[in-house]
Amino acid sequence: MTSYSGAALEAHALTKQFGTVRAVSDLSFAVPRGTVTGFLGPNGSGKSTTLRMLLGLVAPTSGVGLVNGVPFRTATHPARTVGAVLDSLSLHPKRSAAHHLKIYTAAIGVPDSRAHDVLHLVGLGDAADRAAGGYSLGMRQRLTLATALLGDPEILVLDEPANGLDPEGIAWLRDFLKAFAASGRTVLVSSHILREIEQTVDNLVIVSAGALVYQGSIAQLRSTRPSRVLVAASDPAALALALASNGFNDSQLLPDGRIGVAGTDAATIARIAADAQVTIFGTTGEHVDLEQVFLSMTAGQYNAAPVQQNPYGGPPQGYGPPPGHHQGYGPPPGYGAPQNWNGGPR
Repeated sequence: MTSYSGAALEAHALTKQFGTVRAVSDLSFAVPRGTVTGFLGPNGSGKSTTLRMLLGLVAPTSGVGLVNGVPFRTATHPARTVGAVLDSLSLHPKRSAAHHLKIYTAAIGVPDSRAHDVLHLVGLGDAADRAAGGYSLGMRQRLTLATALLGDPEILVLDEPANGLDPEGIAWLRDFLKAFAASGRTVLVSSHILREIEQTVDNLVIVSAGALVYQGSIAQLRSTRPSRVLVAASDPAALALALASNGFNDSQLLPDGRIGVAGTDAATIARIAADAQVTIFGTTGEHVDLEQVFLSMTAGQYNAAPVQQNPYGGPPQGYGPPPGHHQGYGPPPGYGAPQNWNGGPR
């Protein structure tokens, strides 16, 4: 078994079989200490099952999950080691937020005052005495995060924590997680939308159909699809030839007549074009859309029928307007002005 030096969380060949369904397949990755790591994959890709195996809530068919180098079930102080948000729906609707948290403070051995501290921390201080059944989805997400923070843990494990949050809440969550990791602690946050966490995470673990497809930094992922400069030129073919003669071979003619050039910048392209007596009409930077990269990596999990322009076809054969129907808003047949009326006032 490979050991990951300095890892807060480790998965070693984790596999989980539910009957005939293999939810997770030989999955190995590490979460470096002091970072925010995004755990990405489509819905149904095994993310939640993997998180539960790491935390000892689901027994793996094979493989092992480690927290600080040991199975989590052996932790001396679990709540001080890991705080987890795996489900925002497991809240008693009649209990207030403060009452809900005080049940956990008693269980993990921290003072009741900690409940009010974390409620203020997540922005629910003014709603501490309201019943959780009256909370919005975003407020329930904040309350479950407050529950995870009660033990002041070293590690946070969050399953889709941005669900139901408004833009202000997402911005707050992003800043909170960054500050948490900056203090030397660790976050593993799952999502099925890369754009949702792109500005938050340092590293990514991407899975599809229960198997690993990528592990590394955001910068490394972006470098796999280099940015391009899109160039409108008087003679695209001559410009491509001139670029190639200068060592820039990664150019592509686009359907709109422009060429996409990777590996250089607009100023260099303009200089080469001037030397080749090609006129440049305009340039545009095309940056990597990481969401599209993510979708291309995980595209094979579900194979749906291609969407047609009009999947329902036209009207049934023989269908048309009812008899006597006329287009527009003209008068019905036989209608006219009253006889002997000259168009003036009656």
